[in-house]
Amino acid sequence: MYYPYLRAKQFELLAVREFANEEGAKKVHPIIEPVKKTFNSLNRALGILVSNNLSFSIIMNPQVGDIIGNTNFISENIPSEIKDSEYFCPAFIIHAKTDYLSLIDFIEKEKFQNVLLILSVIKDIEDPNFIKLCELQNVKTFLFEKEDRTLKRKLHGKRAILLKDNFNTQKRNSDYINQDDELFTEEHAFYTEDGYFGFSDYTTIGKDFIDGGRLPYAIAIHLTYKKNNTQVWVKHFVSDTNDDNSNIQGKFGEAAEKAVKFIDEKGMSYLACAELRGYYNEGAYPGLGMIKKISIKNHLELINDLLTQD
Repeated sequence: MYYPYLRAKQFELLAVREFANEEGAKKVHPIIEPVKKTFNSLNRALGILVSNNLSFSIIMNPQVGDIIGNTNFISENIPSEIKDSEYFCPAFIIHAKTDYLSLIDFIEKEKFQNVLLILSVIKDIEDPNFIKLCELQNVKTFLFEKEDRTLKRKLHGKRAILLKDNFNTQKRNSDYINQDDELFTEEHAFYTEDGYFGFSDYTTIGKDFIDGGRLPYAIAIHLTYKKNNTQVWVKHFVSDTNDDNSNIQGKFGEAAEKAVKFIDEKGMSYLACAELRGYYNEGAYPGLGMIKKISIKNHLELINDLLTQD
């Protein structure tokens, strides 16, 4: 199983929604961190996931955005028909200030099942309250931000997933010109061999949370693709006229031309690729958010395809 880690922003949610509506078997379990006080877009996306029988996790104590740690607020704003669904898996980030006993009480009060714990910072794996949390029957899965062999061995009968930040984020879009093609992941080929139930990454966004932004000097399109039987690489397509932030549509055309040529050379037939080709052929600029959505959706389609083939 693949567990992409996403923030509940407009175009990340749109990528998940569109992927969920695609036909065929899916081995993707999105982990979504709420970052906004409004839940309309998030709940709409979750409804589509449920209707398409796609399991997902919602982080109940987010650590970025507008509602950091506001667990009760999040629980109250997710409709009961979603929380009661068999596809809903609540997730909690374990950090340096986590009150284990309070978290245990909350899980039991809400009667949550299939709980996922995201192990960000653990002060002491021998802490009896931490051990009590881990041993809860309804805590099923553990997401490791870094490998911990000792703790992994203690979790008998529990699922372990490894989270990696595979995207080599650059300060400026134009910087991707210097590293236009690089290894992204091999986890899909080796995660079971390494003793994990699944694997996770931040797709083509990267770990850093950035809310908003400014008009860029360069347009960059990031597409992951199968390099060989075990490796997924990411190719960066960057515009050429990058001296100022004028003519964004023209910059998109420059980057998209390179991307479409690459898609055709590789025979990439995912719906995200077709959407990008459509914008290019029409001479249309879809906006920065849609470019990001296409990149994420392409990655979801690719990894799902590789896992389904296996």
